[in-house]
Amino acid sequence: MQNSEFENLGRPEPLAGASVPKLERKRLHDTVVEHMRNLIVEAVLAPGTKLNERELCETLGISRTPLREALKVLAAEGLIDILPNRGASVSKLSETEIWETFELMSVMEAMSGELACERITAVEIAEIKALHYAMLACKAQNDLPGYYSRNQAIHNKINEAARNSVLHQTYLSLNRRLQALRFRSNFHADKWDRAAHDHDEMVKALEARDGKRLAEILRLHLLEKRDAVLSDPAPHSLPTAIS
Repeated sequence: MQNSEFENLGRPEPLAGASVPKLERKRLHDTVVEHMRNLIVEAVLAPGTKLNERELCETLGISRTPLREALKVLAAEGLIDILPNRGASVSKLSETEIWETFELMSVMEAMSGELACERITAVEIAEIKALHYAMLACKAQNDLPGYYSRNQAIHNKINEAARNSVLHQTYLSLNRRLQALRFRSNFHADKWDRAAHDHDEMVKALEARDGKRLAEILRLHLLEKRDAVLSDPAPHSLPTAIS
């Protein structure tokens, strides 16, 4: 791709109500999809938001070609909708879709947990424990994005430890549609505390290789996430620091 492809299109004008950092040019190819995905997960781009290509290009400092390539990937993941003559917008699940998707995800995570306890290695358990402690450190600092990234890494590693490639690929595909909702489910301090407690119990069950126990923890954990989302579908701020 020619260097001109990466030229800044002028002084950026920030998206309404959003603080969006520009991408580094040298990392554009590797980061644009991940960056856009994070903006959706962290609700900088909220569900239902219509995506203005010109505004996004100016704000992120990229041209339309890499942006459009990223939008195609995100559309394939179910994170955005692209409609003829209407452009792209951030996908918004209905209450029924939220209920059913979390319900299915709870079964998949439970299965992952049970299989993981049979197949996980000591090294993998140590990695998950390290992530768990790092996640709790983020919580103590009221760093929800940092907490969430480590939280998801823990769930992903449990799923990988199940050693079932079909389950893993299905899990990744379905979980992408729920990431923004799972992130938002911790916006209230009491729900965040409960989620952290669940993770304490997950680690204990893994160390004991108690598959039935881990499966039940994960199943209820996902259903509680669902209920938290549906009881407060549109929170607008991060949780305040807990003294």
